[in-house]
Order: sequence, then structure tokens, then C-alpha cells
Amino acid sequence: MSAAQAERFIRALAAANPKPETELRFTSPYTLLAAVMLSAQTTDVAVNKATATLFQVADSPAAMMALGEEGVAEHIRRIGLWKAKARNLITLSQQLLDRHGGEVPADRAALEALAGVGRKTANVVLNVAFGEEAMAVDTHIFRLGNRTGLAPGKTPREVEEGLMKRVPPDLLRDSHHWLILHGRYICKARLPECWHCVARTECNYADKVLWPPPR
Repeated sequence: MSAAQAERFIRALAAANPKPETELRFTSPYTLLAAVMLSAQTTDVAVNKATATLFQVADSPAAMMALGEEGVAEHIRRIGLWKAKARNLITLSQQLLDRHGGEVPADRAALEALAGVGRKTANVVLNVAFGEEAMAVDTHIFRLGNRTGLAPGKTPREVEEGLMKRVPPDLLRDSHHWLILHGRYICKARLPECWHCVARTECNYADKVLWPPPR
């Protein structure tokens, strides 16, 4: 995909959704960080159901520590990898208290040093909570980057670096949301719904599905 084509692709998504937002519910950088960490291999819908009760009783590192690992587990037991996530959330909260005075750092290295936080989670927090032009590559964006030709890569990091180069600077921050939502609801893994994709004329995918399959 050429640079001009990539720009048209992104601008088509932008025109269709001028004010994109994360679907995770949060009230602060800390609750965002917790929600993103909990969302690994789990849908945002499932995470929002769990955090709806969790954040009512623990919306800060100190409150989460007071709740304890077993208390956290009671709220998140229905999401994937809940045991490890409960343990990581408690460890992460203690690390924030010990290292950062209970505040979420606006620094990639500091974020990635926290329990359960990888590059993708750090990028989401930097983008959403602190307004940085960071690109979090999840399974949806990885698939979309390769399928469309927007930013091919063998690893999430390669796709991330490709997108950082190809996306117009004025659209870089919001592109994180546009691409995730597009991959989640339109450019799906099993059957891309090309028939209502606003950017299909710029997409290089050879096997476009231009009509809904018969029921």
C-alpha cells in the first residue's frame, strides 16, 4: 500500500467516526491501566462487567491493596486468566505505591516495569490517559495491518512501527481507536465485512467479501 493510499484509508475511517473512544470504562489513569491489563485475551464487554463492581470498591492503588488478591478475584472470576490477573493487579498496585506515590507514570519504561504490563498496555495508557501518539497493536490491528497492506509485519512491533510511519501525523493519536474498532466490527477475523467498509477502495486485500453471505 502506497503512502497516499494509506492516508486515504485512515481518512476514510476518520470521516466515518470523527470522535473515536476506547470501549473500556474508566475514571482515571489508574482504572484505565487496570482495565487494559485485565483485557488481555478477554473482550472489553467482559472486562467492563467485572470492573463495574470492582472499581466501585477499589479505584486507587491503596484501595486495591486493601481489597486484596482474593477480593479482586471475586470481581473478575468470569474473565480469562483471572487468577494471574488478580495477582498482577495487586502487585502492580503495590509497585505504584512504592515507586510512584500511587500515581500512574506517563513513561513507557516505567509502565512496562509494572506487573502484567507489556508494550501494548503501555501504549494504550500513554495514548488514552496522557494524549501521546502511541499505537497499541492488538490482535485486531495486527490482522488489519497485514490483511489490508496498511502496515505488514511478522510481529506486533513491526506492525506498530509501520503504522507510526504510514499514518498521517495529525491522525496518529486517534488511529489507535479507528483501527481497533475497524478490526473488531468490520475487518473481522473469520469474515471481513467488506460490503460496508468505508475504506475498501484503498484496501489491498485480494479476497474482499463484497456481499453478505446467504443466511
